[in-house]
Amino acid sequence: MVKFFGKSVYKGIAIGPVMVLRKEEQQVKRNKVEDPAGEIARVGQAVEKAKQQLQKLYDKAVVEVGEASAAIFEVHQMMLEDDDYQEAISNLIKTEQVSAEYAVAVTGDNFSEMFAGMDNDYMKARAADVKDISNRLIQCLSGDGENDFNFSEPSIIVADDLSPSETVQMDKEKILAFVTVHGSANSHTSILARMMNIPALIGVPLELDKIKSGTRAVVDGIKGEVIFDPSEAVCEETEQKLEQEKEKMRLLQELKGKENVTLSGKKVNVYANIGGVGDVGYVLENDAGGIGLFRSEFLYLGRDNFPTEEEQLQAYRQVLQTMGEKKVIIRTLDIGADKQVDYFNLGKEDNPALGYRAIRICLKQPDIFKTQLRALFRATVHGNLSIMYPMITSTEEVKKIYEIVEEVKKELEAEQIPFKNPEQGIMIETPAAVMIGDELAQMVDFFSIGTNDLTQYTLAIDRQNEKLDDFYNPHHKAILRMIQMVVDSAHKYGKWAGICGELGADLELTEEFVKMGLDELSVSPSMILPLRKCIRELS
Repeated sequence: MVKFFGKSVYKGIAIGPVMVLRKEEQQVKRNKVEDPAGEIARVGQAVEKAKQQLQKLYDKAVVEVGEASAAIFEVHQMMLEDDDYQEAISNLIKTEQVSAEYAVAVTGDNFSEMFAGMDNDYMKARAADVKDISNRLIQCLSGDGENDFNFSEPSIIVADDLSPSETVQMDKEKILAFVTVHGSANSHTSILARMMNIPALIGVPLELDKIKSGTRAVVDGIKGEVIFDPSEAVCEETEQKLEQEKEKMRLLQELKGKENVTLSGKKVNVYANIGGVGDVGYVLENDAGGIGLFRSEFLYLGRDNFPTEEEQLQAYRQVLQTMGEKKVIIRTLDIGADKQVDYFNLGKEDNPALGYRAIRICLKQPDIFKTQLRALFRATVHGNLSIMYPMITSTEEVKKIYEIVEEVKKELEAEQIPFKNPEQGIMIETPAAVMIGDELAQMVDFFSIGTNDLTQYTLAIDRQNEKLDDFYNPHHKAILRMIQMVVDSAHKYGKWAGICGELGADLELTEEFVKMGLDELSVSPSMILPLRKCIRELS
């Protein structure tokens, strides 16, 4: 029996045989060619083939993990078409008369190193994506088929690392757990594992050559450990835990259709956070009371130009019609910081989290904002829509927002386009907004607390900096006191207050949140029923 520890990215439990994925490094030799133009044409054909493969992966991912998580494959398609990337490959072929495979391999390495050396965490993460698309392109050029990720029996997948495309190609029904030597908690693969509810450990110090496929193993995502060749006692204990988990899931299913009411009669709305139209199915499947956060910026990601008013309207209408009478709170675009989009031309910033992002972009570039607002107001006739504005720090910003809203409403009236007046609220995610909460509460219809940003701004900690994990404490008294201040400010003026950040799903704090008087908690769809169970047991 051998035990290793790693970082858990999904806290489930699994037991079963191991399938070790040993990926062969693609060895590409430098070969001189006589027909550079022919090689460049081959690259073009390979790009088209790779795009078709990525489209299939996108379609599969949308069904299995939702539109937001599938967006990575649209990003990969865009990267394949990137002018700088393609130009670098063509130039290498022409100037050095090398094969298409070699030019792609060298360009992939160069671009990957360039991204890895950048200060921005989002751009650093693109290094792995460039590697992924370059390997795919070489595979298409060499005529090799895609790797076979089908297994004869349900298995625990052990690998050095996994790309998003490899993860999605696998048969979900046959994956018991993921265990990788490398990877990060914010990688696309980790996100996919969480969306697929598959136990996953990363950063496990394994020597893959010493592990044989077929070896029995136990993965405990709660403890963050993997045990190879477990003893009978460990196996029995794990089987008991699995039975307990199944029983918990059965009990949770019984909660569908029940109200989120404490034993003393206090009701709390439990809504869902989603990133795209494709995620609505998860909202309904988990019986959410509504959508507390629709991240509209995902309409802007994975493309090379702004979504039109009609494109946005279609997405909003589809969500509203599917949700029926249930509330749908759509956040206006929150681009910037870790969500960079080339066509916005935001430029490099030393500290993007404190930079040009979210409502600041909307107020500085009102044409972008007005297009979204027109689509949102037109969508109001299709359901129960509320609009939420992010990153507010002052009453002046709210006044400017309302001025632009009035312009949009007058335009729609002049064009005889019907609309309703929706509820309009703001996200409280800056200490400044907390401190002037009583003034803001008189201007808006509701508050939704974005605890992720509020925590990093209050503690002065970059939440994406792994070195600061030990200092990042979302349970800090300062954060909890700020949440209470926000609730008090809202209730003083008859407005409701909720949480749409990750802290809303922290069951250790649910009782405290109810005592604080929070009216709503918006969480990932998979946390709806566990949160309901917790609320219903509170006295």
